[in-house]
Amino acid sequence: MLLRAEWTPFIKRRAAELGFMACGISKAEFLEEEAPRLENWLKRSMNGRMGYMENHFDKRLDPRLLVDGARSVISLLLNYYPPKEEQQPDDTLKISKYAYGRDYHFVIKDKLKTLLADMQAEIGKIGGRCFVDSAPVLDKAWAKKSGLGWVGKNSNLITPGSGSFYFIAELIVDVDLDYDGAIRDYCGTCTKCLDACPTQAITEPYVVDGSKCISYFTIELKDQIPTEVGGKFGNWVFGCDICQDVCPWNRFAKPHQEPQFQAHPELKNLSASDWREITHELFTELFRQSAVKRTGYAGLVRNIQFVSPEA
Repeated sequence: MLLRAEWTPFIKRRAAELGFMACGISKAEFLEEEAPRLENWLKRSMNGRMGYMENHFDKRLDPRLLVDGARSVISLLLNYYPPKEEQQPDDTLKISKYAYGRDYHFVIKDKLKTLLADMQAEIGKIGGRCFVDSAPVLDKAWAKKSGLGWVGKNSNLITPGSGSFYFIAELIVDVDLDYDGAIRDYCGTCTKCLDACPTQAITEPYVVDGSKCISYFTIELKDQIPTEVGGKFGNWVFGCDICQDVCPWNRFAKPHQEPQFQAHPELKNLSASDWREITHELFTELFRQSAVKRTGYAGLVRNIQFVSPEA
C-alpha cells in the first residue's frame, strides 16, 4: 500500500496513463461563489426547457450530498480535439467536434472506473463515485477550483496551452488528498466569443443564456425550433463550436490520442445534399455509438431541414 504522501502523485500519474490530459484536486465543500450565480441564472430562465437544471439545487452546490463522507473532488480533462484531416469542411452541414467519435459518457466512465479501482488497490478502502456529465455536478466550477483552467467569457473552461476542446469528469472520494489552487483568468479584454455568437446567447461576459444557444436548439429542445432564429445557425445541425473556434486560446489545441474518438471515415465526405437526403440506415451507421444519437434520427432531420431546407 502507498504511503499517504504518495496518494496524490499516484492518482495524477495514473490519470495521465489512462489518457487524461490533466488532473486537479480540490476539497469537497459547498460552492459559495456558485450558489448565487446558479440561482440567478435559473431565475432568469436561462435553462430554457432544460427543467432538469432546476432539480437537486443543493446537490449541485455541495458534493457531500452526493457522496457520503466526501472529502475530495478529483477533476479530470480528456481531450477530444480531432486532427485536421478528420474535421468537416466549412461548406457542408456540421456537428460539434465532441460528437465525432464514440459517445464520451462510455469512454470516460470506463477510464474513471479503472482509476477508482486502481486507487482502491494501491491506497486501500476508498468510497467514491464517478461523474460524467450525467449528474448534478458543476464540473466547470470544480475544474476551475482545482486549477485546471479558468471559466472564460463563453462559459467554457479554458486551459493555458491547451484551449477548451476537452471533456470534464470527476471522481468524488471520501479521502483527503493534496489540493490544488485556482489560476487567474486570462481572457483579458478579448470579446471574440461574444462578437461571433450568431444568436447572442452570450448575453454578457461570463453569462450564457442556454435557451438561446444553437446547441440547445439542436439537441435539448424537443419541440419545433422557433422561426425567429431562422437563418442564424449557419450550417450547424448538432451542437455548435463557434465560440470555441474563435477563441484565441484554441490555437494551442492539439489532436487527441484517443482511438475511440476517431470520426467515422464517411463523416467528412458528406455534402450538404447528402445530409438533406440522410436515411435512417445511414444515420444508424454513422452515429451508432455517437452522442448524436441523443437527438435521434427525427431530431437530426428536423435540424437539417431547419438549417438547409430543400431548394
